[in-house]
Amino acid sequence: MTVTVVKPGLLTTIQDLGRFGSQKYGVIVSGAMDAYSLRIANILVGNLESEAVLEVSLFGTVLQFNDDHLIALTGGDLTATINNEPAPLWRPFIVKKGDLLKFKRAHKGCRAYVSFAGGIQVPTVMNSKSTYLKAGMGGFEGRALQKQDEIKIGPYTKSNKEIHQYAIQLVGPASWSVNYNELISLKQQQTIRVMPGTEWDSFTTESQHCLTNNPYTLSTEADRMGYRFEGPALSLTEKFELLSEAVTFGTVQIPPSGKPIILMADRQTTGGYPKMVQVITADLASLAQLQTGAKIRFRLVTLEEAQQALIAKEQKIKTIATAIRCSAKLS
Repeated sequence: MTVTVVKPGLLTTIQDLGRFGSQKYGVIVSGAMDAYSLRIANILVGNLESEAVLEVSLFGTVLQFNDDHLIALTGGDLTATINNEPAPLWRPFIVKKGDLLKFKRAHKGCRAYVSFAGGIQVPTVMNSKSTYLKAGMGGFEGRALQKQDEIKIGPYTKSNKEIHQYAIQLVGPASWSVNYNELISLKQQQTIRVMPGTEWDSFTTESQHCLTNNPYTLSTEADRMGYRFEGPALSLTEKFELLSEAVTFGTVQIPPSGKPIILMADRQTTGGYPKMVQVITADLASLAQLQTGAKIRFRLVTLEEAQQALIAKEQKIKTIATAIRCSAKLS
């Protein structure tokens, strides 16, 4: 089974949940910007949650299916169509040989995820299929997809077959879809929860108050590596030198300009700017769906609150997975 790239769009890459265990060698984690959408996309077609999918950014991607197949679309609403008719979102559906899947423009959010029953067949590099663009590693030849690339899809498993049969029955707009609102937000004005970072106490009281009481706007300097925000400048009580140390997805660094930078999926392994706050894991997927010009407010929470938020979302994913498996087996 294969899928042909007719148009690659702005940026379309193969991503899974990331390349863990190699940061000590200077190899970044990478992986999906919105891990919740990736996981649900895979659950919807009967794959392992960690299977690789396509991450589509903003607009322009066109794919042609060379076989009948079971797929799912999650994440941002990029006005996807199948043969110029609206494509189902957040539910499994069948595409036919010759069908064209197009992503026209970002209506809500900015990244969509396409899962294929059977998974994407590309080499696993350091335990991951994720594309690390700057190193030319993983994914499809270590790069973003290009016109005429052919993506190979793996054979169906028992779970894929069960959901394929179930998906045949899902016809018409009244069919169910996953309620993603309990997992991610596609709004372009959001409150992002954070915990104090390593250098929180090194910032002035005015800066601490400023960060948590003013909106910050996502600038045009935003990509898979990091998001720079515009807003009131933040300052330290006194200047000091920091040794580079480990950073992670959601680390909020404050460079000399005083404008926050949030590190994203393709972040570096270490950083030397002061780390004022850390975005909680439960809010990373929503952060990843922001478009340029989006406004956020930071809200401080405790470690316990961050853990509770994460547990709630993990429980939601388990409930969704169980419901889909049961529905497919009973069909």
